[in-house]
Amino acid sequence: MARRRRIVIIPSMRLSRARAAVGVAYAAAAYAAFVASLGWAVTFLADRQLPRGIDHGSHRSAGTAVVVDLTLLLLFAVQHTVMARPGFKRWLTRRVPAALERSTYVLAASLILGLLFFGWQPVRRSLWHAHGLAADAIWAVFALGWVVAFSSTYMIDHFEFFGLRKAYRYARGVPETTTVFSERWFYAWVRHPLMLGLVVAFWATPHMTVGHLLFASASTAYVAVGVQFEERDLRGELGAAYIDYADRVPAVIPTRRPGRRSDIRRPVPQRTAAR
Repeated sequence: MARRRRIVIIPSMRLSRARAAVGVAYAAAAYAAFVASLGWAVTFLADRQLPRGIDHGSHRSAGTAVVVDLTLLLLFAVQHTVMARPGFKRWLTRRVPAALERSTYVLAASLILGLLFFGWQPVRRSLWHAHGLAADAIWAVFALGWVVAFSSTYMIDHFEFFGLRKAYRYARGVPETTTVFSERWFYAWVRHPLMLGLVVAFWATPHMTVGHLLFASASTAYVAVGVQFEERDLRGELGAAYIDYADRVPAVIPTRRPGRRSDIRRPVPQRTAAR
């Protein structure tokens, strides 16, 4: 009986470990896809052909290019918005472990971004083209935008934000904990520093073409709409604490100096003010 009992238990342990390993590998793959899409986003907006820049690609009529580009932008907006909604999350977590919901979101967003960059059709008519010191200054602002965007994720919990920490806790069987959202660094100046950094990166270019303007305008409009959805969710989740924070700290544009700091204690976030 003892031998038969071990035969039953050991495969079960292996299956559990296999599932844990698959979960961690899945989260790591999603994070790798994010890193690849982030690198492509930087070179795409800088118009470097690594592998394709915003003003490089096939030659199509301006009308056709605009239709294709708007369709790709709409596809990203739909994915990004729908998958962030609580109802979709409930639907998804009935099909994948809840610990992998964030990684699934990150993977889907990264793949859609890759499709957007790959399928983008340039409209090369030039609107402005800076040279010399003016161009260097604009490139410095472009780099600053990406620094603000990326570093802001470390001012909350970078690995939680991109799903790795949840997958690790899932693999180790560690329960969810409580974390503290602090008004520190960029979050003392604006509630959505990630969005601020991205908007700066969208617009800071020494060579603005019609196609780049289309991307920057549509993406900025989506950020404005997305922030409104996020604000509604955060106010519902955090209540008076977040309302007080919103009263003192601007949403995206740092129009005033930081006010009184406070800490908001809440469960480990499925979503942050950046999503």
